[in-house]
Amino acid sequence: MPSLTFFKYLVCEAFSRSVTPREPEPAMLMDDPAQVAAFARAGREDGVIGQIYLLNSIQLCELIRPGDHVIDLACGPATQLVQVARLNPHADFLGIDLAPRMLADARAHVASQGLGNVRFALGDITQLTDLPDASADLVMSTFSLHHLPDLAALTRCFGEIRRILKPGGRVYLSDFGRLKRPQTMHFMAHRNAREQGPLFTTDYHNSMRAAFSVAELRAALPALGPGFLLTPSPLAAFMVIIRSPMQHPLSDLARTGLKALWQALPAAQQDDFDELWRCFRMKRLAIPAVHK
Repeated sequence: MPSLTFFKYLVCEAFSRSVTPREPEPAMLMDDPAQVAAFARAGREDGVIGQIYLLNSIQLCELIRPGDHVIDLACGPATQLVQVARLNPHADFLGIDLAPRMLADARAHVASQGLGNVRFALGDITQLTDLPDASADLVMSTFSLHHLPDLAALTRCFGEIRRILKPGGRVYLSDFGRLKRPQTMHFMAHRNAREQGPLFTTDYHNSMRAAFSVAELRAALPALGPGFLLTPSPLAAFMVIIRSPMQHPLSDLARTGLKALWQALPAAQQDDFDELWRCFRMKRLAIPAVHK
């Protein structure tokens, strides 16, 4: 269960009529060596957001089929990408990022995991000029869209996703939603400050301020095309998921791997995951129960 303090912030957020203006990231490109190192260290699977990776991976495993070509936009240090690629060894993955240092870290991470189904390319997710039309079975992006400078760039990105998707192709996008109250943003960014360190905490806070609102995401959605579900977390839209409807049940391989990931989470992150899972189920997003 969430702490009473956390619940208090959620309730205040739900009933607030405030509107906090968007503040774009101080730098669209995360390529500072200290930032990259802090992000990779706190953001690995055994870091402070393992429960978020698991929630994303469960849904991605519903959408990925053997033989699929999957493109991860703004893949960063590839923590999410590596987890999904391990769980889906019969699909191939391309991670795209604009930051050379991030890609160097991502390549090192893939090498450390011994994966042969992941490669990377330098690129701008609003201008995927090196990718042909109708070339991707699935396009994913996790907690990266807020790095885009404005709604026009987000709309261009959605248009590029639509262009590179094959007919019947699938989408999974997740990111922060912009909250109404600065106090809630501060609380969310700082509640694990001791474990995640000051640089990661600052980046987290900046990311929450730079997040697009649910209304802004809905405004850009037509560029992505019809048939996709947009689901914000209830009470406070601190997380928003845009995805294709479920395609197929989880394979035994994926279910076993996902359950092992949940079992490896610290108890506090297991509790956080359980609460996230319940929250999105309340919004009728039927995420499989690998932890039960």
